Amino acid sequence: MAPSAARLTNQTLLVDADDTLWENNIYFERAIAAFISYLDHQVHTADEVRERLNLCERATIAAHGYGVHSFRRSLINCFKQLSESPVTPERHARIVSFTDAIASSEIELLPGVEATLSELQQRHRVIMVTKGNLAEQTDKVERSGLRSFFSAIEVLAEKNTVAYHDLVERHRCDPASTWMIGNSPKSDINPSLAAGLNAIFIPHDFTWVLEHEVVDLPGADKRLMELGSFAELLNHF
Repeated sequence: MAPSAARLTNQTLLVDADDTLWENNIYFERAIAAFISYLDHQVHTADEVRERLNLCERATIAAHGYGVHSFRRSLINCFKQLSESPVTPERHARIVSFTDAIASSEIELLPGVEATLSELQQRHRVIMVTKGNLAEQTDKVERSGLRSFFSAIEVLAEKNTVAYHDLVERHRCDPASTWMIGNSPKSDINPSLAAGLNAIFIPHDFTWVLEHEVVDLPGADKRLMELGSFAELLNHF
């Protein structure tokens, strides 16, 4: 892929991980599909069950944070709310089993990620900025084989405007030359723009529904790009 003539230099690139560098939400979606099939609700449609699960996930995240353990709580709570049957030890084990592949699946890098990071880190400061359970995210980073391409790894409890301000201060970033790169409008794009950074939106077909938002317009002095793939970063950086 040929670089553009206007390729930027000496930038700080903050890079999301899940569904930007590697597949993530597809494993949760498979677990949700299995859960809905197992519940086999006779009144609520599959879409209605999913809406209830979304509510359960929001509540669980607020109380316990992100990660597989939190997701399991959400499935159990949703079952309790919708099923007339009690959650016996056998049913509990079956529901939890739907999530087993999430933690055990091999890290599947998205196309062009490794080669693109290898080149970008030679010209820019590249920092991974992910969110979620610290142990789970750190494990994924190590299993991905990408650790050496980043000057720092940040695992945040939440990605919001305050978190981005803190990140900029901690790493002494110049907002004018700092870009947040990711697939989530809610966590990657909108709060980083609000914090005064530039942003690059790389949509993913299976971005988690709780991360959906309308992408905000950048301020007059900020820049927003939308790219079709991670490899297209080399056209600009």
